[in-house]
Amino acid sequence: MRVLGIESSCDETGVAIYETGRGLLGHCLHSQVALHAEYGGVVPELASRDHIRRLPLLLREVLARTGLGMQDLDAVAYTSGPGLAGALLVGASVAESLAMALDIPVLPVHHLEGHLLSPLLAADPPSFPFVALLVSGGHTQLMKVTGVGEYELLGETVDDAAGEAFDKTAKLIGLGYPGGPALARLAAEGTPGRFKLPRPMLHSKDFDFSFSGLKTAVLTTVNSPGFCEADKADLAAEFQAATVEVLVSKAMGALRHAGLRQLVVAGGVGANLALRAALDAAAAKRRCRVYYPEMELCTDNGAMIAFAGALRFEAGEQPADGERRFAVRPRWSLQEIKSPRAAG
Repeated sequence: MRVLGIESSCDETGVAIYETGRGLLGHCLHSQVALHAEYGGVVPELASRDHIRRLPLLLREVLARTGLGMQDLDAVAYTSGPGLAGALLVGASVAESLAMALDIPVLPVHHLEGHLLSPLLAADPPSFPFVALLVSGGHTQLMKVTGVGEYELLGETVDDAAGEAFDKTAKLIGLGYPGGPALARLAAEGTPGRFKLPRPMLHSKDFDFSFSGLKTAVLTTVNSPGFCEADKADLAAEFQAATVEVLVSKAMGALRHAGLRQLVVAGGVGANLALRAALDAAAAKRRCRVYYPEMELCTDNGAMIAFAGALRFEAGEQPADGERRFAVRPRWSLQEIKSPRAAG
């Protein structure tokens, strides 16, 4: 089965084709970073309009790259939530219209499920069951994953997510948009430990996170007498070290709690090199292994949506006729989705 995947939940437009039995045939991605940079963050209306412009172009491009035509597609999957309502509606409209015109099935996919399953696209993928650390945009969660659609929440952030904390901290110290990658680059030039930042909930004896207090501590430091431009790299390094320490400690604790030895890391923050190095070192000490998506698939992309949709189609899930209503879910908990066996 060849599944076309469409991602348009925020500020990346992604289109991909995945074929069961063969793997990812091709994917195209457009980032809106340049579009939103002058505003210091994502402008929802501009994001939606850019998705409208980009999706037809990316669809033609991915078909050309794979040597396929519209008639060669067997199904369509698209991100229906969570995300920006207008942006989601663009992807949903294109996907539903294509499926109707081609008379093929269409399936709405949960954005976070796409991220969670994306490491399975790697050359050396994990197997079920595993613990997943989801660090994507506004989400920081630890899940026990026993199969597609079989997710048990172990812990999550009670306020800011790690990605949000990176972006907000970057803004506090005067870095541009997107803040997370800029802060990581600056941190590589600094030395952690010179400034002392808290490790929120590090010893809470659960698997929840909190990064709001860490961000506030950064603000206090920036506003303290004597803080100057030369201090920014060391502060960025300390912030990153604090965030990484909490993420690693909680992830290793979740592995022990679940009695598992496989950790999957997915989402944009999963591309952070300091986090990867710390997780790999901690896992090696415990004779565990960490799996990551390919770097190009850490950000939002159509490949993860096509893949998640293909797994669900392969397991027998079919959308009901009433679902073809261009409906999107800007707020949608991962715990609300069902396994393909239950949904089929």
